[in-house]
Amino acid sequence: MKPRQQRMLAVGLAVLGIAIAAALTLRAFKDNMMFFIDISEVVAGNYPTERTFRIGGLVVEGSIQRPEGSLEMSFRVTDLRCELGVRYHGVLPDLFREGKGVVAHGRLADDGVFVADKILAKHDENYMAPEVAASLATHVAAETTSMSAGASACESQ
Repeated sequence: MKPRQQRMLAVGLAVLGIAIAAALTLRAFKDNMMFFIDISEVVAGNYPTERTFRIGGLVVEGSIQRPEGSLEMSFRVTDLRCELGVRYHGVLPDLFREGKGVVAHGRLADDGVFVADKILAKHDENYMAPEVAASLATHVAAETTSMSAGASACESQ
């Protein structure tokens, strides 16, 4: 093999190696990408069925139900337009409260209840996850305009 052919083979193998590494990296990003979906979109049926996603909003007052001595619990989350039931099994964050912001990671079950495998609560009184804050602001503005028009905003489950 001539030196030129050896260099071309080395360059070709290097390019092939970089392309394979890039493809594997992009695949890992795709598998680990987390989608944030508004509760109104989930209620309307616009959510990924084949993967987990996040929802966020405020925990509805009086909706927390937990059997005595169990880690299983259920509650409702609202984006001020629609509500969605959430089931969770595990230890909740210390800052989890009714009327406070929460982000849940999981998937929608066949019965229409969001089954969370992770619950995140805001970490202080002045912070709310940017996605949740934007979603709530959008729905407050939409609710204000729909109230003046007399339209119904959402069919709660």
